[in-house]
Amino acid sequence: MSKKVNKVAFYLPNLGGGGAERSMLNLIREFVKHGFIVDLVLANATGPYLNQVPSEVNIINLRSSHVSKSLPKLTKYLRENKPDVLISSLDHANIVAIIAKLLSFRRTKIIVRVDSTLSQELKNLSTLKGKLIPLLMKVFYRYVDFIVAVSEGVKEDLISFLKIPKDKVKAIYNPVISSDIFEKAKEPVDHPWFTSGEYPIIIGVGRLNREKDFQTLIKAFSFIRKEVDARLVILGEGEERKNLENLAKELGISEYLLMPGFVNNPYKYMSKSSVFVLSSIYEGLPTVLIEALSLGIPVVSTDCPSGPREILENGKYGKLVPVHNEIALARAIIEVLKNKSKINFDFDFLKKYKSEFVKKCYLELIQDEER
Repeated sequence: MSKKVNKVAFYLPNLGGGGAERSMLNLIREFVKHGFIVDLVLANATGPYLNQVPSEVNIINLRSSHVSKSLPKLTKYLRENKPDVLISSLDHANIVAIIAKLLSFRRTKIIVRVDSTLSQELKNLSTLKGKLIPLLMKVFYRYVDFIVAVSEGVKEDLISFLKIPKDKVKAIYNPVISSDIFEKAKEPVDHPWFTSGEYPIIIGVGRLNREKDFQTLIKAFSFIRKEVDARLVILGEGEERKNLENLAKELGISEYLLMPGFVNNPYKYMSKSSVFVLSSIYEGLPTVLIEALSLGIPVVSTDCPSGPREILENGKYGKLVPVHNEIALARAIIEVLKNKSKINFDFDFLKKYKSEFVKKCYLELIQDEER
């Protein structure tokens, strides 16, 4: 008779304000609702999402300055707490989780999530540590029970790059859509651009890093301003902030750009915007693009690997433009702004991104007894 799964542990570096952390939180909420004992094991219990963890969840703070330094403590946790399943996310944390499982000599089932397109990420890695991680993935990912790829594109890329058996990799979309999104979207935004309704608002959301390519969005916006008296809002924080601010100044559009940093509730801004724009160079499965669609906002996205074409079903549900092409991006946004029509589609196609549906997919992996 198979052993019933009662206790599930989730392992992350921290609760920073990214899509991976947000998705794991949504999944954790669903597991709590299902009646599991849930531990959230963090290399360091920091980050803006920490106060959003359900009260029923046991937060285990390993108090480690780096993910790699959490290995001995995570190994000890697995030996002493004996979770039935360990679910990990983010490549460097996944490697530590796998090694900890091996060192613990426990029969804990291990599932790791991969949320980026590895072949694209490698092109943008410059540090020795960054280049070492894919090599470690090739060595250690063979020891997991399952690898969850957050899109079909990520799955195919992963199988091709790591030469992993196809039956070990499962494509399960992120649990993006939950009821709280729609409640948070109703909250007011205390800024005149949003309260007056005078200007069409273009919005982008994400970490201010090179991969999100907000530079191209800002360049596109400078073209848009010649035809439409619009405003641009970019939510998020990161190392590219100064460069983006300098670019806006050079283009003479600073007064029409709002960059408030990381916000706890991006949905209230998104729901009151005219168009959502994803300008990324590459993605795994852009969570925020799905959230924008669920809120009924018209979207324009780069056709980057991977995720946007898959989500938008080859452009059926939003406009796709080439990467790094500010002219094409500007033209697509202008077309949406001048059309001024609300998107009209059957929201059933978003079912696969709902938290309840995604939880069932994970339960199937957890309850798989052939591993």
